[in-house]
Amino acid sequence: MTRYLATRLLQGLFVLWAAYTLSFLILYLLPGDAAAIQAGGAENGGVDPELVERLRAEYGLDRPLWEQYLTALGRAVALDFGSSTQSGTAATATVAAVLPQTFALAATALPLAVVFGVALAVASTFARWRWLRQALSALPPLGVSVPGFWLGLLLLQVFSFRLQLFPSMGNEGWPSLVLPAVALAIPTGAFIAQILARSLRQTLEQPYIELVRAKGASSARVHFGHALQNAAIPTLTLTGVLVGQLLAGTVVTETVFSRIGVGRLVVSAVNSRDIPVVQTIVVFAALVFVLTSLAVDLLYPLVDRRISAAGASLVSA
Repeated sequence: MTRYLATRLLQGLFVLWAAYTLSFLILYLLPGDAAAIQAGGAENGGVDPELVERLRAEYGLDRPLWEQYLTALGRAVALDFGSSTQSGTAATATVAAVLPQTFALAATALPLAVVFGVALAVASTFARWRWLRQALSALPPLGVSVPGFWLGLLLLQVFSFRLQLFPSMGNEGWPSLVLPAVALAIPTGAFIAQILARSLRQTLEQPYIELVRAKGASSARVHFGHALQNAAIPTLTLTGVLVGQLLAGTVVTETVFSRIGVGRLVVSAVNSRDIPVVQTIVVFAALVFVLTSLAVDLLYPLVDRRISAAGASLVSA
């Protein structure tokens, strides 16, 4: 176990370093200059060249790329990602100020996605009529392919502008969370349903399921008592991807619903080439992915006893 945790820790550190390095290089290669934008806009021909050079020196953009990278990486190791070029405050403080809003949105959307995805997967494999199973099986690919911004605009048009049941924008109270959470949960839930339904169909074709049926078990007992637990393992494996999908979805969702959060901050930071803020968010997202993947690996023995038994046999050997 100690060796396993040490290996996963090293892998996690590599993922964080790779995320930081790739984001640094991509932001460097993007057209535009943070100093020129701060001086009056990259498209504005009347920018004072002296002001631009002074800002470049202040941000360290006048130094060679390798020197900028090593300096920034050394600070990042000490959890100092620099100051935002937009506000002048620490990048970590800027992200921390909007993080609770995004966390509330993701924490609301994730249970909705899980309930929707599991219910749809079970219904598409448990329904008695074939035409109903086929119709339900067609919904997950449709939900995954629907653009997030279109879904958000549709929810706004129906439930906010026409029915006036929920506010169209803002961060005030739980009603403002409903539509963004639903818009974020539907594609994620469709992805869960797609993976789980496929796994359920494969599991229901296994020989041990035929044996359970031969012993007189009902369809409900076969589905919920035997097949669902084993079929859930591939979906559990993709939990890290689901969390990443939720974080990525907040970029579009928070923009459409004009919510203050990490997703909207990413858009603003990229547009203004605010490298410290973007890298803080990228590293935070990578850290969430690493911790989620580690938690899933530790939960495997609780879901599948065979993994625990295999681990015990390896230890005894």
